[in-house]
Amino acid sequence: MAKIVVIDDEPAMVEVIVTLCREKGHQVFPFNAPSKAIEQLDAIQPEVVITDIKMETMNGFDVLRHVREHQRQTSVILITAFGSAETAVQAMKMGARDYILKPFKIDELQTRIQMALDYQAAVGEVTYLRKELKEKHKLENIIGTSGKMQHVYNLISKVADTDSTVLIVGESGTGKELVARGLHFNSNRQHHPFVAINCSALPENLLESELFGHKKGSFTGAVADKRGLFEEANLGTIFLDEVNSMAPPLQTKLLRVLQEREVRRVGDNKSSPVNVRVIGATNERLQPKLKDGTFREDLYYRLAVIPIEIPALRERLEDVPLLVNHFLQKQASATGGEPKKIDPVAVDILCHYNYPGNVRELENAIERACALCENDLILPTDLPPHIVDHAHDSKTEQAIANMPVGLTLDEFVQQQERNYIEATLSHCDGAREKAANMLGISMATLYRKIEPKKK
Repeated sequence: MAKIVVIDDEPAMVEVIVTLCREKGHQVFPFNAPSKAIEQLDAIQPEVVITDIKMETMNGFDVLRHVREHQRQTSVILITAFGSAETAVQAMKMGARDYILKPFKIDELQTRIQMALDYQAAVGEVTYLRKELKEKHKLENIIGTSGKMQHVYNLISKVADTDSTVLIVGESGTGKELVARGLHFNSNRQHHPFVAINCSALPENLLESELFGHKKGSFTGAVADKRGLFEEANLGTIFLDEVNSMAPPLQTKLLRVLQEREVRRVGDNKSSPVNVRVIGATNERLQPKLKDGTFREDLYYRLAVIPIEIPALRERLEDVPLLVNHFLQKQASATGGEPKKIDPVAVDILCHYNYPGNVRELENAIERACALCENDLILPTDLPPHIVDHAHDSKTEQAIANMPVGLTLDEFVQQQERNYIEATLSHCDGAREKAANMLGISMATLYRKIEPKKK
């Protein structure tokens, strides 16, 4: 059921349209005076407005103009008995959804109304999907409160809504594509394509065809013209992941695209202009490649107009608890259930691992734990064994490193004993009798052990 406003200064015509609409179950708001209809549009918020063009006090174009200015998503259908090609063209230019001549057939009007409603539904779905897509790639989804991540956030916020070329540097699994998508979906290009390609996934000849397209017959198997990804991404963003793996001949062609803002398909003799923002990513530092000549220096400086370095997870272990919670929420959304809980000991273990696979490895560990855990509580036994073993080894090494060296065994035992007694006293808020009972010793023994040694 939709809300439909009907405007015509002929009561008989209004009655006919109202009857047709109500037969289809729509909620109809009839008006004989267009000025009164306009006063109510904000309150009604209709999906469709059906209005006659020629009326005494105000014409249908005035109504159309008001709707376009104030109710942008509402479809307007204009009806007139004095139609002409010029009137129809004017109606469409001003944003009318449809244009019908009187007298009209009942089926025709109902079809036009349904077409307008279908269009509204499609617009609503696109708006929803765009909102969901932007929500999915908003900056808050790049998780971390560490100082290094705050620096990343600040850079993204500053450069997202520019056309500057960005080079993202980070180890595999650090989330470089997530940052690239964040840049795109928080820019003025967000409603245009985001096209991603892994430059290391294809051999040189196929990568060239994928990026720049080809003409029919330019090589064996080129049975038709093909648009490249740069053309597909026009007005949007292209993300070149692992650009460091690109062969020198392709580097030259990419440099030309960045300089001239035009692409030439394989086998073509002319170029086509493109308006694309380029974001590159590399999982290794490019300076050694510049020195040995395997990566063009001029291309590097074209790509790295704004470099963004993503820290490895081992460099920001304080972000692990936040990431764990994020991945638990993500797993719950995927399965449609409640987020699982995680034992604090398990979190502590996750915070003592070095993550050679970075954030991706942590996410995989949480996915595994969610699948294996019982009673909706993730325990240390649900974590990957190599992570648990590494945490134990790490803690043992740390404990050994913190051991005081140079004491006799008796001196060390006495020091540890005194430390434990003082910790127990602190736990008992200084109540010595309570502490003695907890330690299982007499008050006299407690006093003897805590009083300073006489020299």
